[in-house]
Amino acid sequence: MIVTVIGCDDRPPSRAAAEALAGASTVVGALRHLAAVPVPETAGRIELKHLGEALDALTRSPGPAVVLASGDPGFFGIVRALRARGIAPAVIPAVSSVALAFARLGLDWDDALVVSAHGRDPRKALAAALAHPKAAILTAPGTATALGAELLAAGKTVRVVQCLGTPQEKIIQLPATTEPADPSILIALDDQPHDGQPHGEPRWLAGHQGAPDGWALPEDAFTHRDSMITKTEVRALVLARLGPGPGRVIWDVGAGSGSVAVECARFAAHVIAIEADQDQCDRIRQNAATHRVRVRIRHGRAPEALEGLPRADAVFAGGGDRAVLEAAIQHADPQRIVVTLAAVSRVAETAALLTAHGYQAGGVQLQASRLAPLPGGQHRLAAQNPVFVLWGNR
Repeated sequence: MIVTVIGCDDRPPSRAAAEALAGASTVVGALRHLAAVPVPETAGRIELKHLGEALDALTRSPGPAVVLASGDPGFFGIVRALRARGIAPAVIPAVSSVALAFARLGLDWDDALVVSAHGRDPRKALAAALAHPKAAILTAPGTATALGAELLAAGKTVRVVQCLGTPQEKIIQLPATTEPADPSILIALDDQPHDGQPHGEPRWLAGHQGAPDGWALPEDAFTHRDSMITKTEVRALVLARLGPGPGRVIWDVGAGSGSVAVECARFAAHVIAIEADQDQCDRIRQNAATHRVRVRIRHGRAPEALEGLPRADAVFAGGGDRAVLEAAIQHADPQRIVVTLAAVSRVAETAALLTAHGYQAGGVQLQASRLAPLPGGQHRLAAQNPVFVLWGNR
């Protein structure tokens, strides 16, 4: 089957697009796209309302076909759906809606994270945008207002670029007196970058900058109180079990100085640090600023402080207090939970608690011995206190 996908914007069809349309026996598209191009009178028309139904009708149509789509149909667009059905289309793209949105705002965007909440879980798109200093969110109908409110609450500057390429095109800054129209793109910005990349410095990788150049940082990379910090070797395993990354929400309950929270944020996770001690909250804020990451801080004591927080994909709880763990599981319903313990007596009861809540429990004891200098250029092994790391996976 010969299928040509044509991207549509506010410009007339290109010569190649006009030729494909002239030879088409079937044309698929939204009503606004069908009205904007010269569809042959002899061609059948399939309105693109529900993607599955339209593609079913397309596969039954005879002869060459054209599919009309907004912007660049290979970028979060219909090309993937066609290829999933075994159709390898020719593609004539227009300017992508994201490129057009940033152009309307006069912004560069090689440092922007582009996420989609259209036909996908909006929680992941929101979490990724909250953790990144510049993000574009492709919204589903009716979702722009709620997503914008969350971004505003996090201190972002939020602009809505709506109805691109149509007479109704408009740019508004939230909060606004009117509801954003569909379709729209949210552009969320921080006043200052927090991804380790100063303004104006050339970049080599678009969007998210990948994993940090090192993790399980030494203790002296953080401000902390009397060595009250998750040790480097322990933190390395905790990070591996939590699995931080873009689009993931992670709670650090009883965060202390926030070393685990900050390290998760360096992997671009949206991190919430819950801590009862105000001085420690100040240290978390300082450590996040030092490492140029965003960490949301909730001052308060669990379980009360967990009320109203967004669900977490993973939870870290140092100390393993039973009431805190119960509350974290109840409020976050995480797929993963990681606990560190110093007392042997707490290991069995914590593993049993995880199992009782439907988790597959595992764990290890970690005891590292670090190289320490001796006179004469020799070294000894300095033993660190043993720590139990337990985890549960659903």
